[in-house]
Amino acid sequence: MMEGFPLYGSIMPSKPPTIHVLRPGLFTTIQDLGRYGYQRFGVSVSGAMDPWAITVGNRLLGNPDQAAGLEVTMQGPELLFEEALSIAVTGADLSPTINGVAMPMWTVVVMPAGSRLQFGMRRGGVRAYLTVAGGIDGPLILGSRSTHVRSGLGGLAGRALKQWDRLDVGPARTAGSNYVGRTLPEPHRPRYRTSVTARVIRGPQADRFTDDAWQRLASSPYRLTLESDRMGYRLQGPALTPRTSADIVSDAVSVGSIQVPADGLPILLMADCQTTGGYAKLATMIAADRSLAAQLFPGDSLSFRVVTPDKASELFRSSHAELERVLPPHTT
Repeated sequence: MMEGFPLYGSIMPSKPPTIHVLRPGLFTTIQDLGRYGYQRFGVSVSGAMDPWAITVGNRLLGNPDQAAGLEVTMQGPELLFEEALSIAVTGADLSPTINGVAMPMWTVVVMPAGSRLQFGMRRGGVRAYLTVAGGIDGPLILGSRSTHVRSGLGGLAGRALKQWDRLDVGPARTAGSNYVGRTLPEPHRPRYRTSVTARVIRGPQADRFTDDAWQRLASSPYRLTLESDRMGYRLQGPALTPRTSADIVSDAVSVGSIQVPADGLPILLMADCQTTGGYAKLATMIAADRSLAAQLFPGDSLSFRVVTPDKASELFRSSHAELERVLPPHTT
């Protein structure tokens, strides 16, 4: 708890809460855990870049894991809360304040009616997540409220927030006040760094590359270039040499795929990645390391370490088991 900040308050809304966008921030979008099952039709999964952070925010509030929130990138918005509402801010520390008073991260607090949420200096990470009791409401498109800007799908007309937008809030499963003060224990909070090591397994076209390419990938750090966004990270570092050509007949790709184009410089695909691609995939980042990679900024360092598929599965299961133990999902 942060000294001077009132965690507890009364929440007695007379109508469904509404949030007004006074300033949109650099790039703020509605996201949930994504739009699965439609890749064969060319529809990207999309969803939160850091699914672990938004899931934690929803569980703190008693929301279902799939509830929509706001993904706040680098420079946050200014939001006016028309009615009292319980919220949590997880992910990157962008110095959130309520009416000018610093609010605690990873903790459920009350936004009083008429109060303003603002963000300030970036202290760590790139993407923060605002979750609210009941979730951000809006039309479900192919089972998700996530915004995919390139295709204009989901969210608010498929775009980032604009000034004077209104965000409706869905009905909470339980009274939001029941969770006020609930927090993710400090030892379980991630430490976002500017240098990250992500574990990878061999990709479907790994045999197209020389042994030297594998050694370079696993021993040399890469830097995110300015050509990095929600679709993928273009990386600068040692070139990865194919045996003949890196071009293949287009086939399926997914979040975490590491494609290698003709220049040999890898591309790490992220949440908004396309559904197929014609570059050979040397490796795939494991799901357990996606959240740390999602919080990197252009200029940050990304290294890779090769693990076996069995180890990747073990790490995925253990990370989920730990979250289930600390913050079990809301089931009623």
